[in-house]
Amino acid sequence: MFPMLTGLMKYGQQTIRAARYIGKSFMIALSHANRLPRFRGRIHFEFDKCIACEVCVRVCPIDLPKELLNYSIDFGICIFCGNCVEYCPTNCLSMTEEYELSTYDRHEFNSNQIALGRLPMSVIDDYTIRTILNSPQKNE
Repeated sequence: MFPMLTGLMKYGQQTIRAARYIGKSFMIALSHANRLPRFRGRIHFEFDKCIACEVCVRVCPIDLPKELLNYSIDFGICIFCGNCVEYCPTNCLSMTEEYELSTYDRHEFNSNQIALGRLPMSVIDDYTIRTILNSPQKNE
């Protein structure tokens, strides 16, 4: 009878310990705010800094034609390894924290230089950053 009581007490303790975590299972999923700051998201391209050295094309591990015909990245086949960003001598490529790239058509993943140059959503949604048109001007 004594072993049965100790087993029942251990079971009760484990039940109480497990009950503390009720409702916390939703916290296991990582939210967008808790991701690491060096997250590899959409690639941002600054056309003005680019010197067309084609280093980004040569270090890309994807088996693509190694000749740069136009400035575009197909995010449907990009593995977001970051080699192009790391080896760029002029830092015209950078990884943003924007990663929600889902579309209904796979051809929309191919981004040309205009789409690559658009600002990340985190910058657009930041209320502290104002565009030149919306900034208050000094009247002197």
